[in-house]
Amino acid sequence: MALFRRKKKPPRLPGGQMPIMDHLAELRRRILISVAAVGIAAVVMFFFSNEVISFLVQYYKDATHGKRNALVFTGPVDGFLTRLKVATYGGIVLALPVWLYELWRFITPGLNPKERRYAVPFVLSSVLLFILGAGVAFLTLEPALKFLIDVGGPSQTPLFTSDRYLTLVSLMVVAFGLSFEFPVLLVFLLIAGVIKTAQLRHFRRWAIVGIVTFAAVITPSQDPYSLFFMAVPMYVFYEASILIGRILKK
Repeated sequence: MALFRRKKKPPRLPGGQMPIMDHLAELRRRILISVAAVGIAAVVMFFFSNEVISFLVQYYKDATHGKRNALVFTGPVDGFLTRLKVATYGGIVLALPVWLYELWRFITPGLNPKERRYAVPFVLSSVLLFILGAGVAFLTLEPALKFLIDVGGPSQTPLFTSDRYLTLVSLMVVAFGLSFEFPVLLVFLLIAGVIKTAQLRHFRRWAIVGIVTFAAVITPSQDPYSLFFMAVPMYVFYEASILIGRILKK
């Protein structure tokens, strides 16, 4: 319980900085709290993992037009390990508000009071954007699966193992959720003065190339649908960040 007790604030150096050892101790504390939150959320998610798996399997059934009604596992402990994996990914998502808040609290000592007031909007917008990204991932999942199944040709019959399939779905949700945090990162850099809106406008063409490359690399399914549905919103977010940055600087 000593980990979660309110500690005395470490001494600050001029300019709001702190000694390096206190900085590392603060980082350790924030990481431990985040890991504990994810662990607790994962335990909760484990009891609902069968329901989550049944929900995700429905996309597999739809993609195969009902020809495949269940996933398979090939080892005696694979079913249990799959539930653990689903619970772990679910715990990361469920504990999202906690570890995002801890991330912000770790960053805020280096910001001025005006910038610190964005803590609540930062956490709320991050959670909402992650949820939005996860929703887009599920919208993309069925056409992505159909593409991956059909591209194999009629001579190959799909028979997915639960571990491989659920890992793919979980990674898609995480990838889309994290990619939709892109505007939060840009706006934070704009507020902190690391970049300027003029720079973002100047590098539009390179941004398009970088976004498409990023989407092509990070999407675990490597299908064109996932690439499109990730790259287009990211570029929209890029333009929106420029607009938000100009408004906040007024």
